Amino acid sequence: AEMVHLWLRAETKPKEHRAALTPSTCQTLFQHGFQITVEKSKERIFDDEEYEKVGCVMVPMGTWRTAPLEAYIVGLKELPENDDSPLSHSHIFFAHCYKNQDGWKEIIRRFVKGNGIILDMEFLTDEKNRRVAAFGYHAGFSGTALGLDVWAQQRLDPKQKYPEVLPYPNENGLISHIKSRLESAIKLNQRSPRVMVMGALGRCGRGATDFASKAGIPEENIIKWDIEETKRGGPFPEILESDVFVNCIYLNQKIPPFITKEFLDKPRQLSVVVDVSCDTTNPNNPLPIYTVNTTFGNPTVSVETKNPHPLEVISIDHLPTLLPRESSEQFSRDLLPSLLQLSERDSARVWVDAEKLFREKASLIDL
Repeated sequence: AEMVHLWLRAETKPKEHRAALTPSTCQTLFQHGFQITVEKSKERIFDDEEYEKVGCVMVPMGTWRTAPLEAYIVGLKELPENDDSPLSHSHIFFAHCYKNQDGWKEIIRRFVKGNGIILDMEFLTDEKNRRVAAFGYHAGFSGTALGLDVWAQQRLDPKQKYPEVLPYPNENGLISHIKSRLESAIKLNQRSPRVMVMGALGRCGRGATDFASKAGIPEENIIKWDIEETKRGGPFPEILESDVFVNCIYLNQKIPPFITKEFLDKPRQLSVVVDVSCDTTNPNNPLPIYTVNTTFGNPTVSVETKNPHPLEVISIDHLPTLLPRESSEQFSRDLLPSLLQLSERDSARVWVDAEKLFREKASLIDL
């Protein structure tokens, strides 16, 4: 098999600290004869030296456009904006253009014109049609951390809006920070919060329940619901009895809402909703109580209800960035077996399927 050349581009999305390839993954790829070029980046959680140490060739940011044609350009988020030049490489990234998102035709058109191709990370799947690599676990983990922190803030400093959030260098730093805030808030509240996780059996739901345990929430206060519990159709009064509700479901069809605006006027304990799934603009959003995505700079949005008890929603759509190091390591490790198959790309099912999907989408646009 020929030598595979991967070119890790620097992310250009503001405040994106994650990386699709980590130094430890690169080390393994080198052992399998890969060639790896890494663009320097000040934003990335991994320092340039960490890549140099394992043997990566370092190049300036944004030079992927001049990479050898056979190199795979690897990244996470969208390509730099305001550019419609043709793209001639094979790009492995989250293109966000297969579900008719804004501007989807423009992105695909650039690849068709340049004879390049998208191998979209979101659609790399195993035989059982499960994604080979996803950030779900750390999305649930980080979302629950912020949800519990907002709950603590409502007890400790109710007049103050919940402040900007910055990424944590590691998981332990996040856990110990939230734990100490929770302990103070629980003293005032005289009981531990009840956390309800919807979609508790998936990757994201496991991350959510794991964080609640690690933060010291007693097991009987972690309520785990999945398909079985929601069969009868919402809205569900049980959600109102929890303090923090974390939504981790994968929405693929219309379902009755879990909670509604009117529902929130009733007596309730609920004061924080974390919508990790973030189907904000989806007409079938099962949480039709808010309409905006929140950000790390402005993490919560308040919902006005007839009930004076506060209610805040967190709807950040890139939660894993809160823990860029661990979430990148886990994603990159999960992606590794598929990357190793690039040397047989013409016959490896995961890549054959990815290319087929691109060709299908490309046939839908007019040049």
